Amino acid sequence: MATTTVVKIGGSTLGSQDTSLQDVVALHREGLRPVVVHGGGAMITDWLGKMQIESTFVDGLRSTSEAALAVVVGVLRGVVNVQLVGEIVGLGGNAVGVSGVDGGAVKARRYDERLGYVGEVTEVDGTFVQSLLDAGVIPVIAPIGLEPPSQPLNINADTVAGEVARALRADSLVFLTDVDGLLDGSKALITEVGPARAAELRAEGVLSGGMIPKLDACFRAAEVGVRAFIANGTQPATLRRIARGEAVGTRITD
Repeated sequence: MATTTVVKIGGSTLGSQDTSLQDVVALHREGLRPVVVHGGGAMITDWLGKMQIESTFVDGLRSTSEAALAVVVGVLRGVVNVQLVGEIVGLGGNAVGVSGVDGGAVKARRYDERLGYVGEVTEVDGTFVQSLLDAGVIPVIAPIGLEPPSQPLNINADTVAGEVARALRADSLVFLTDVDGLLDGSKALITEVGPARAAELRAEGVLSGGMIPKLDACFRAAEVGVRAFIANGTQPATLRRIARGEAVGTRITD
């Protein structure tokens, strides 16, 4: 079976030197099966400001009111997702944009009243995503989940990427960020990290902010045999280099 790679792309990585989408199209042409999961936090913050809707964070997660949810869904599904699909198509790729609500692919539930309409993933329908891959397209997934029967929820994109990779039993999961990978206290790259080393880094306070959900997602995926990486997506050909087996960024092991 062809290699399946789940790629998490954040808005901060799509700079002038970034070739992530070109890499995705190139890998698809070579017969690999890439799945793209994206965020959009910076644009959401910008639009919430324009709409004069308060944006607050609790333990690093955006608290999402009913008014904020409409902006989150609109930006993620209506702007960022469409832009990414358009860019992939413009590069000669065949992409389809979906969210976790489509087909009920990502089920979720609210779990902290302080966070409002923020969900934790309860189930990912891997067969739905697999059907898109089998149709020869590149799925581009916005991190919006469905709380049954019909309530959309805002979900951390890193978490969605990890759970999609886990459900698909993907060959690899790659988080493309704007740093070289996981860095130690002296800002040196850690080329490989397992649970014990990660616990040490947490205790030392080295792990913080957005790196924590990335690492947690990697460990969730690694539990079922997915090779997981955190690497610098602002550098050219990062994704293709990882696909070729080069030692790039940080490898996460179970």
